[in-house]
Amino acid sequence: MTIAYLTSEYPAPSHTFIRREVAALRARGAEVHTFSVRMPRAGTRFSSADQEERARTFYILRDKRETVLDALREIARRPIRSTKTLTRALRHRVPGMRSLAYGVIYFTEALCLARQLEAKGARHLHNHFANPSAIVGLLAAKHLGLGYSFTVHGVSEFDGDAGALLPAKVKEADFVVCISSYTRAQTMRLIPPDEWQKLVLSRCGVDIEAIPMRELKSEGRKRLLSIARLCPVKGVHGGLEAFALMRERGVDAELHLVGDGPHRNSLIARCRALGIHDRVIFHGQLSEAEVFEQLAQADVLFLASLMEGLPVVIMEALAAGVPVVAPTIAGIPELIIEGETGLLYPASDVEALAGQLERLVRDPGLGARLAARGRRKLLELHTIETAIEPLVEELAARGLMAPRPLGERRAGERRRGDLDLIGA
Repeated sequence: MTIAYLTSEYPAPSHTFIRREVAALRARGAEVHTFSVRMPRAGTRFSSADQEERARTFYILRDKRETVLDALREIARRPIRSTKTLTRALRHRVPGMRSLAYGVIYFTEALCLARQLEAKGARHLHNHFANPSAIVGLLAAKHLGLGYSFTVHGVSEFDGDAGALLPAKVKEADFVVCISSYTRAQTMRLIPPDEWQKLVLSRCGVDIEAIPMRELKSEGRKRLLSIARLCPVKGVHGGLEAFALMRERGVDAELHLVGDGPHRNSLIARCRALGIHDRVIFHGQLSEAEVFEQLAQADVLFLASLMEGLPVVIMEALAAGVPVVAPTIAGIPELIIEGETGLLYPASDVEALAGQLERLVRDPGLGARLAARGRRKLLELHTIETAIEPLVEELAARGLMAPRPLGERRAGERRRGDLDLIGA
């Protein structure tokens, strides 16, 4: 049975977990075809695996003229059904003329996608992120009478238009994947209690064997690493402030920033203003292999984020044996437990971030112990084989792929129906 995967942009260096999920499903015997609304951005540095995925992915907006023509062909072929899909598109929006225009755009993209789904023989469509691509996927799936599901990742999907439309998406879905208990709780907050049983906890996973272990160093300048898009929610300016505090205290370290974004120039200017420009290296966007090389050389990975889901980069760091410092927000404490699998600090507290980083720089033994325990926690929850099992179970229940053989369910493993409801 054919499963379709859709997202706004695929593949993408920051979303390698989607590629790993698709590969794991294929390895389990599922036939998975990938679709993307947009083409990858020009200049993106892809791994060989991403390049292969790009070659086999259908892009809805590969040629906007063809997108419109495909939609017109579908309207001519199924005028009544297309009218119903347009009505659904115009209902699934927030008030305002702008959203009305976008409703027509999503309808057009959905009909183009529907023709491709039908050609591939798709039975079910799964979407990553509850963003506009989830609307396109929902419209296409309902147009053809396919199964529909999506994965919710982070806080941005609970805010603004996405949050306002989330209950309607959940209502239309067969099931909804949540990547953390925090994500599930926030989704529950926005939907009626009788929809809660649709929510499936299926964590993101990493291929631990593909990530090289950190190169241990006994002496020399310590290497701090931040891997994040240079944009407001990642709080990288706060990371610079924390690093400057450490330098004032005489900590011998250098800071490596991996990622790009709209704040790059202001961050470079801030480095100069703080007098740390000679100790901060901007690497820009790197390929997956290059990111792993940076992790292998790092003494500490830290996040200065103001908003998150459960960042996969934390999992990759633990897989590489790198200790992690992260803010106490969203799903992060489900993996990083203070003093056990890493160090936490209150989000936006620059002084606290500097203090936790300094602890690890001055006590390498502490970092090694935290990283070892963090890696064990990762093996328990976030290997790709373990992480996809709840998703596989949902797909298997719908006849879309083979279930795990009877008797292989691990002790303590929970299914969707095992959800504990307070007061139940």
